[in-house]
Amino acid sequence: MNFMCFGEVLWDVFPEYQNIGGAPLNMASRLSSFNNQVYMVSRVGRDKKGEELLHYMDHMGVNTAFVSSDEVYKTGEVLVNLDNLGVATYTILNPVAWDFIPDSPKLKFVASKVDAFFYGSLAARSPVSRTTLFNLLELKCFKVFDVNLRFPHYSKTVLLELIEKADFIKMNDEELYFIADMLGSKYNSIEQNITFISRVTKTEHVCVTKGRYGAVLWYNQKFYYNSGYRIKVKDTVGSGDSFLASLITKLLSGEAPQSAINFACAVGALVAQEKGANPELSMESIKQFIYPE
Repeated sequence: MNFMCFGEVLWDVFPEYQNIGGAPLNMASRLSSFNNQVYMVSRVGRDKKGEELLHYMDHMGVNTAFVSSDEVYKTGEVLVNLDNLGVATYTILNPVAWDFIPDSPKLKFVASKVDAFFYGSLAARSPVSRTTLFNLLELKCFKVFDVNLRFPHYSKTVLLELIEKADFIKMNDEELYFIADMLGSKYNSIEQNITFISRVTKTEHVCVTKGRYGAVLWYNQKFYYNSGYRIKVKDTVGSGDSFLASLITKLLSGEAPQSAINFACAVGALVAQEKGANPELSMESIKQFIYPE
């Protein structure tokens, strides 16, 4: 299938090491690993870290035709701290190159032909990238919104617009309640708030991740559940991105929703038990993890 991922490409800077990351790039890398054709839409600085990002994307088989370079602003960086459970908190530098992603007629043409267009809230923090994103969201393709809230890099007004453009919304349980409250929900359960958000925003498909406890998928008016897999967490960076890439790949290829969410939760768990956002995973290792012999 053909996919396009829009938004930040950057370096996750941990106290002792650095890794390539950014939620849209993490998704693009995982989508490509499943033999999909993937376009990345972003911007890097004309610096060493930008060059390394471009080399990485080429190595991962991600098409960089729409990754432009910036002579003024440097390649993005995020300072990452992990607590004793491996859960990450982020300090996102601003402004950086991916805040200035340009639009073009060729970009719009290619975006209109993809099977799914992935986007998040972070890349909408700046006027230039936000304008490009909203222009692309006017196109008639399947739009997948990874909520991915990073305080203070969002506004409620923009967030609501991003939600209303989506055909599929993915968020974690904390983000679910935040958005539900923002929309005026009076419900308390995850399921009630999922169906409330689906109804109010006219979004047919909603998925909520619950960390170690798996995920809930609302798909074509029916709930599907996975209760998670037992692992020893090294860090959670990128696990949700790989989860979403895996889930959409399976759903759009015609796999049954229950099988798709089982597969996606397994991939997310396997990522969380390794360091960094994009560990290499084979289909055989994923299958063995789900169905150990």
